[in-house]
Amino acid sequence: MKNPVRGTLPLPVRRLLRKLGSDIRDARLRRRIRATTMAERALISRTTLHKIERGDPGVSMGNYATVLFVLGMEDGVAELADRSRDGLGLDLLEERLPQRVRNPAPRSRRDRGGD
Repeated sequence: MKNPVRGTLPLPVRRLLRKLGSDIRDARLRRRIRATTMAERALISRTTLHKIERGDPGVSMGNYATVLFVLGMEDGVAELADRSRDGLGLDLLEERLPQRVRNPAPRSRRDRGGD
């Protein structure tokens, strides 16, 4: 059966996932870790590992992150949407800053509930 998620993803996202999967496979091979060993260490099936290495969008992000952890490459996962790397978001936030800040006018005794 064809994966319904795959057809709905934008092409750049599909390419990104394929590259991620290929990079994961290359990292595993550089470390000379057999696929069955990798799957056991990541607590996933060999089939799921094969899907990850193909960049299958139907595999959970948790499984991708676990495989990266097993490879010792999990640091990059935390940086994916890090606010310090969100240039557009930071620019938009800065646009909403007030141009000047006014101090509130001192309240009279009457406004404070005094005599």
